[in-house]
Amino acid sequence: MILTVTLNTALDITYRVRGLRPHTSHRVSEVTERPGGKGLNVARVLAALGHEVTVTGFTGGATGRVVQELLTATPGVVDALVPVSGPTRRTIAVVDECTGDTTQLNEPGPTITPREWSAFQEAYEDLLAAASAVALCGSLPPGVPVGAYAGLVRAARTADVPVLLDTSGEALRRGVAARPDIIKPNADELAELTGSHEPLRATQDARRRGARAVVASLGKSGLLALTPEGRWQATPPTHLHGNPTGAGDAAVAGLLSGLVEKLPWPDRLARATALSAASVVSPVAGEFDRGTYEELLGRVAVTGEVTAA
Repeated sequence: MILTVTLNTALDITYRVRGLRPHTSHRVSEVTERPGGKGLNVARVLAALGHEVTVTGFTGGATGRVVQELLTATPGVVDALVPVSGPTRRTIAVVDECTGDTTQLNEPGPTITPREWSAFQEAYEDLLAAASAVALCGSLPPGVPVGAYAGLVRAARTADVPVLLDTSGEALRRGVAARPDIIKPNADELAELTGSHEPLRATQDARRRGARAVVASLGKSGLLALTPEGRWQATPPTHLHGNPTGAGDAAVAGLLSGLVEKLPWPDRLARATALSAASVVSPVAGEFDRGTYEELLGRVAVTGEVTAA
């Protein structure tokens, strides 16, 4: 099974409105609720691709109970969330139907106590024993040490489980030093990590800092990957309009599924790029239209070179 970790789980609530304007009242045309947080979005895409997935992280309060109830209705996803006393956060996405733009409001999440953090670490190490790969995703809730992901990366490496890290800021900087197999920053996160806004130079710097492979999300320009086997760029055939929330999570699912299936890097990148683009037209994060995905997959352009055997 594939394990995804979402330390700051959420209940994702999406409102669709005719047109979003400040200082006015809005009539909501549609409301959807989904288990949220980056790792849960990744898990839903992986399950839709046919993989067995276990999710872990923290859950608490009435919102946490709703998240777990919704997870039970998600085929292929096993709930191994760790209970905490504080309430799970909510994230609100407001989609403007006229422009396709999305406005996001994210709550901070519950404060995690030292005892709760220790309980999670024990559960995580137990889950690693059955994992074929692990994704560490998203922000850290209050109370979790800033070096948390570095410790979780090291635990995965000790268990000989490939690990992908998708976070930002200081958590990413410390996590990279623990030598994850893959990191997947977006352009802004990569620039913050390295100080460089030139993508190729920044990916090279990120590898020198400890990541075995760096896959950078470059928006409509697709994915840039620097790996021990070579360097490639995967570009979608068209720019799709819609809700970009979760597009990066769909790319992580593509990379992780390709890793466990032992696909060559160009095939992994094509899958990740097509999934990311297809998820944009989905109304909620963590879902994609299979027909759109399959149509895009055959038209993703992957260019680059092999630099090592």
